[in-house]
Amino acid sequence: MSSLLTNSTAMTALQTLRSVSSQLSTTQNRISTGQRVATASDNAAYWSIATSMRADNAALSAVSDSLGLSAATVIGNKDSGLTKLQALLVEAKTAGIDRTKIQADVTQIQQQMKATANAATFNGVNWLSTTATTPATVNLVSSFSRVGSTPTTGSITLTTANYSLYTATQGGFLDKVSGAASIDTLSISALTDSAADQTTLDGYITQVTAAINSVASAAADLGAVKTRISTNTDFVKSLMDSVDRGIGQLVDADMNQESTRLAALQVQQQLGVQALSIANNSSQSILSLFR
Repeated sequence: MSSLLTNSTAMTALQTLRSVSSQLSTTQNRISTGQRVATASDNAAYWSIATSMRADNAALSAVSDSLGLSAATVIGNKDSGLTKLQALLVEAKTAGIDRTKIQADVTQIQQQMKATANAATFNGVNWLSTTATTPATVNLVSSFSRVGSTPTTGSITLTTANYSLYTATQGGFLDKVSGAASIDTLSISALTDSAADQTTLDGYITQVTAAINSVASAAADLGAVKTRISTNTDFVKSLMDSVDRGIGQLVDADMNQESTRLAALQVQQQLGVQALSIANNSSQSILSLFR
């Protein structure tokens, strides 16, 4: 039935055109943003998962930065001159040698070791020359994970006393008093060839040898920590890449598919406009009945 008030053909064509225009708008938005899930309304489940994964990736990025900071922190200057000091003390046992001149070298080594330890500061932390405000333990962030809504941060805990050359209480490897003096304050200029002074020299040599072993052990421990940090750094970077790929699988648009869809919808839109035009013109035929 032909009706002047209701053009059902035009209504159908208009509905089709609206549907095509809506799909075309969605496709154009995906192409412009590169995402098929850009907002929660696109796909609430995928958007929520992707948002959580992005938050995890941000946390992993912070962990990666922290690992880099930790690695730089544990690289201390362990070239303390103890080996040279040991050699000088052994040389000082030679009968008739001028120990005053040897002491001049010893003093320079002592000053150099102290200056090096004081300068070994990174990010406001110095483990080689500690003060009363230096924390007893240091936590180096090493990992981040999240199970459900519960995040977990892993860390490597180090005790600064295990690496201190000098401390505020004179308990470090080089300023700890053992016998007559510490390595930092020992002096041989007044020693002679007497048996008692030779015994004192032997005590100094033993003290320096023990310090060399302690520093070597501390350096080995720091080396192991650095290796662990390097391994965790590589793992975190790989994990961040995996998270990025996972987010991409959830929310990124397939540009090949979207370009094909865009071309098809543009043709459908053109056909919809043409169909609506034909439907609107069909009512003109009713006028011919009244001529």
